Amino acid sequence: MLHLTAGRAGRLLARRAAASLTAGSARMASHDVAETVDMSQPLYWDRVDIPLPDRPYKDVLTAADESLKQKEKGPWSQLSKEEQIALYRLMFCQTFPEMKQPTAEWKTVLGGIFIFLGLTGLVVWWQKVYVYPPRPRTFDDEWQAKQVKRMLDMRVNPVEGFAAKWDYEKGQWK
Repeated sequence: MLHLTAGRAGRLLARRAAASLTAGSARMASHDVAETVDMSQPLYWDRVDIPLPDRPYKDVLTAADESLKQKEKGPWSQLSKEEQIALYRLMFCQTFPEMKQPTAEWKTVLGGIFIFLGLTGLVVWWQKVYVYPPRPRTFDDEWQAKQVKRMLDMRVNPVEGFAAKWDYEKGQWK
């Protein structure tokens, strides 16, 4: 009997899933879907190292652009300066000086570096305060002075080492 109930529940769930899929697809059809870009087609790039892109900047031309393209086929001496610039802007988005113009990207990079260094400094400070044990007493200047005095009193390595650089008669370094 349990098998029969599980089968009925499975059929009920399957019907609901199928109904939600058809309702969902009907709902999705009413929304606008983002346009995809065909990456197999040539793309437009403004790059200094590639001066002639694979395709013009503007593919879809208006009526004014079409008339300008017709005038382009004639002598260029009859075109005004504004028309020549408009023709250039149909083919290219930026000129070489516009492409070579420096950007403010260095400020972002430098800011990121300083933020990283600041966070690193905070981590090092936190470790010094909360993680590492206190400094040993042997690092204190007073302790090291006593240690040097003890080594001189014991005449440690008197031929070529530490005690050889101490004048015992005058009580000072040679």
